[in-house]
Amino acid sequence: MTLQHRRDFLRKLGLSAALLPLLSGARLGAESPTGRPRRVIFLFTPNGTVPPAFWPDEEGADFRLKPILRPLAPFKDRLLTLKGISNSVRGDGDSHMRGMSCLLTGIELFPGNIMGGGGAPAGWASGPSLDQELARHLQSQPATRTRLGSLEIGVAVPNRADPWTRWSYLGPNQPVAPISSPYALFDRLYGSNKDAESLVSVLDGLRGDLATASRAADPADRDTLDRHATALRALERDLRDQSKAAALKIPQPPKAGLALENDAIPEVTRMQTELLISAFANDMARVATFQFTNSVGNARMRWLGVEEGHHELSHDPDLNTGSVEKLTKINTWLAEQVAHLAKRLQETPEPAGQGNMLDHTTIVWTNELGKGNSHTLEDIPFVLVGGGLGFRTGRSLRYKRAPHNRLLLSLAHAFGRTVPTFGNPRLCVDGPLNLA
Repeated sequence: MTLQHRRDFLRKLGLSAALLPLLSGARLGAESPTGRPRRVIFLFTPNGTVPPAFWPDEEGADFRLKPILRPLAPFKDRLLTLKGISNSVRGDGDSHMRGMSCLLTGIELFPGNIMGGGGAPAGWASGPSLDQELARHLQSQPATRTRLGSLEIGVAVPNRADPWTRWSYLGPNQPVAPISSPYALFDRLYGSNKDAESLVSVLDGLRGDLATASRAADPADRDTLDRHATALRALERDLRDQSKAAALKIPQPPKAGLALENDAIPEVTRMQTELLISAFANDMARVATFQFTNSVGNARMRWLGVEEGHHELSHDPDLNTGSVEKLTKINTWLAEQVAHLAKRLQETPEPAGQGNMLDHTTIVWTNELGKGNSHTLEDIPFVLVGGGLGFRTGRSLRYKRAPHNRLLLSLAHAFGRTVPTFGNPRLCVDGPLNLA
């Protein structure tokens, strides 16, 4: 059915032109995936870690988990810890700004007038982030194209835009805002299904009108109406097929009435986790970012008995053992959220084949700093969980100040995006890290 035919059809029947996109015959859901799906979740938590309580002492397969990483013990054989990865991107901005906005882009910030700490101003990142690059790569191929391409999810991300709150970039000067409200995320994922339900009721009424018009039409118009009827039957078939498809399981909407404030962070985290799992199970996207607060995030984790803000605690000296204990408790709780996400992926059967979704998904948990009170960009925490990218897991690996661009290259190549460099080319000269 051509666009003009659809317009004429709607005009003759007195219907709104708003139905034009829905009468195009396009499917509302994603195409069924073919082959072995590959998925990645980039998960951010802020303000560095407590290195002695985080990094394993041993290298290789025989390693012990320190207190912060112990919540991930059930997934030890699916784990990779990567010590010695450094954010070597320099230039404008302070360490928090470059730590955040260069984390997935691997490239310098533009000069700008957003003032950082110590009088170090900067602008936005000067290139795309890896999540968006991978999403574009998948969307360019019919076999891996999904409805949304990527998801940008947040928990308690402030309602402002600056290099401390953005780590996903479509391209130079193009930051992507995460969705921090589970209600807004649900609407983005499943709001269009309400349109589909309304369309079904409209189509029920159209069927009789179309038959009446066909009987009264001359032969030329009858042929046009027959084509409309064929398109209508195809659309109804699509809607019927989608309602039966396992990949269109719509979850319950998030519990209403939750105030999206500091003390709701644990509950919002679980809501956002369930919506992410649902979106992946429905093959709406295969790439996601999951952002906990922001660089210099100052959440007060009172549910852990910690009254001070996370960022202010991270500035305390190591000799302040009380602050170190609280930071260890905070980072352990964050590791528990990573473990819960991995558990939910493992509990969810793979919709397109054998095994579970953790078999085909890799979580990349990272941070903007190696350590909060030194603001170091060396030993950035990178922990990978899951089997989505085919890496050899169950290992603790160590490097000597390897630029994190090399890790970004490894992730890109594992997705079949075999670019020679990513981000700053000078930081890619030694090629991707060998994680096979």
